[in-house]
Amino acid sequence: MRAAAVQLNSTDDKARNQALADAAVRAAAADGAELVVLPEKWNCLGPAEVTLPAAEPLDGPSLTWARAIAAELGIDLVAGSIVERVPGEERGANTSAHIGPDGEIKALYRKVHLFDVEVDGQAFRESDGETPGQEVVTSATARGALLGLSVCYDLRFPGLYGALAAGGATVLCVPSAFTLATTRDHWEILLRARAIENQCFVVAPNEIGRHPGDIRTGGRSLIVDPWGVVLAQAPDGADRIVADLDLARLTDIRARMPVLEHRRPEVYA
Repeated sequence: MRAAAVQLNSTDDKARNQALADAAVRAAAADGAELVVLPEKWNCLGPAEVTLPAAEPLDGPSLTWARAIAAELGIDLVAGSIVERVPGEERGANTSAHIGPDGEIKALYRKVHLFDVEVDGQAFRESDGETPGQEVVTSATARGALLGLSVCYDLRFPGLYGALAAGGATVLCVPSAFTLATTRDHWEILLRARAIENQCFVVAPNEIGRHPGDIRTGGRSLIVDPWGVVLAQAPDGADRIVADLDLARLTDIRARMPVLEHRRPEVYA
């Protein structure tokens, strides 16, 4: 199965962002990608005062476009994440949608771990505009690979990925807007660790550049195999990377080193 990670410089201009995403997804499909993953908040990126007014329901324009292009191109599309407008709630949800080649939403994942931190002297308070999700979510592609859905800051919580692997996931999707500082120091290490310890492929598109609210993200989108080998890494100017995911190799790695079978959750508890 060929997979692509789309790298964008999203802003508060939703029409611009969708046009860039559209071009990159079409190019990835032309490269043979059957699974395409967009980055976090691909349709509108910024602080809560930017993203919350731009929040959309699931039948809003961003996911309507995503469903249409997935059906047109016949691909599985993980539409990164958008800020979802939740009926009756003041705050939204950071929501990732897996859309199948038929244009139907196969699964929704709402980001469990919210980014309330300080990095390089800059404070981030994702919970100001969003509420955390409560579910671990997997979803099958048309080719039968089982996706494990996650978003950005989730990457720092290995328990989530252990649960995804225990649920049968073979491809971990990590759409992200990792900050410039944490991309430089932690991004590749964490992605390769999640791939190795769960014996899964990882497809991790990242935002890149400057965004509203003086947010800076670091790019370096990655696709990693279950042995921790980097199959593709995006340079700063790239809008996508593509790599072949050899699912037979995953099966072989798990057979020769059955780490998942050796886990002892009853002892850890």
